[in-house]
Amino acid sequence: MKKEFEKYMLNQLETLINIPSPTGYTKEVSDYLVKELESMGYEPYTLNKGGVICQLTEGDNALMLAAHVDTLGAMVKTIKSNGAIIVTPLGGLNACNVETETVSVITRNGKKYEGTFQLENASSHVNKGLGDIVRTFDSTLELLLDERVYSKEDTKKLGIETGDVVAVNPRFTITESGFIKSRFLDDKASASILLTIAKAIKAGELKTSRKVYINFTVYEEVGHGAAAGIPNDVRDMISVDMGCVGNGLNCTETQVSICAKDSSGPYNYDIVSDLVSTAKEAGLNYAVDIYPFYGSDVDVSLKAGYDIRHGLIGPGVYASHGYERSHIDGLINTYELLYFYLK
Repeated sequence: MKKEFEKYMLNQLETLINIPSPTGYTKEVSDYLVKELESMGYEPYTLNKGGVICQLTEGDNALMLAAHVDTLGAMVKTIKSNGAIIVTPLGGLNACNVETETVSVITRNGKKYEGTFQLENASSHVNKGLGDIVRTFDSTLELLLDERVYSKEDTKKLGIETGDVVAVNPRFTITESGFIKSRFLDDKASASILLTIAKAIKAGELKTSRKVYINFTVYEEVGHGAAAGIPNDVRDMISVDMGCVGNGLNCTETQVSICAKDSSGPYNYDIVSDLVSTAKEAGLNYAVDIYPFYGSDVDVSLKAGYDIRHGLIGPGVYASHGYERSHIDGLINTYELLYFYLK
């Protein structure tokens, strides 16, 4: 991968990460994607549900590459008598993974208020039973606003209401050793890779004889991201999402993961075989894995009735749905697998 494309990919990753986009609140990130693709000379379009689709090349045997840009988040559920907020999660946000995290509460009139997820009675000098409490959004974890609010009425005077969006601050950083630490690498890491593929094609760096679309979906975290909007001529679809890293799996953060099977069943045997062959021939650092608790956009497309062959790849990501970690090499290996697969 050329350094100019690597730099672009990492810049896009940081930009996308820092655009709040919990599921259901994705217009800002969709608008950004449209402008970025238009600046390259493409003609992207936005689906009614908010996803962004862009045709990159002409040809037959159309392939769609899909990544999602919606993230985990939360929504104001109720306001407590002390002015603190009880939230309901958007997607698989886990109360155990966000205790002490800073957040932004975004009201419907566009105001933003900072706050922190804390356990009720969180001072250890007051509450000696902190370690014994089960963390749940419904009862024990609350969102404390960084405002002088001491009652439900105080909080409501700020304009905060049930249904307002809560975005967890991502804390993006890249270490000197190349590790990328941030929330929402799932799946903005792969979204940045697809933007880089688009840039490489427009620059003439990557040439392919088949038609290629990219699809940035916005409801993946709640299970219907790619259930609609796929062009009729698409024959193959590959979700470019996160590769799982954990006990019993082969992948590490520096590799590209090729998924053979997830919780919905096996991926298309020929697609998986072609991806493995491409990785071998290109000398890439890759792993083949089975994900035990995972569902992808392309799984949803099949369930929606699309007659397509399907696959799933992505850079290795550890601590998924928490404060995640990947590596620049994992993103590069994923980019290069797509690069050589398209060639």
